[in-house]
Amino acid sequence: MRMVFEAYDQGGERHGVISRVASQLGIGSESLRHWVRQAEVDGGRRPGTTSEDKLRISQLERENRELKRANEMAVSTGQRNEL
Repeated sequence: MRMVFEAYDQGGERHGVISRVASQLGIGSESLRHWVRQAEVDGGRRPGTTSEDKLRISQLERENRELKRANEMAVSTGQRNEL
């Protein structure tokens, strides 16, 4: 991504930079484009969900699934106390 950002800074032109750098590195241009966009979001230069937020959301969703499963098990065994 550093190469892409340097090319942006040097040339000022963004069109074709990702394809050119991806070709030089031997990787897919869409993969590089995704990584660059995510780096821009993480750096605050583009709106969107940061990598850190995505990780936290994933953790919270996992915890929610585990709690729902535990709650269903408690209900099915009659161990759940109603408030």
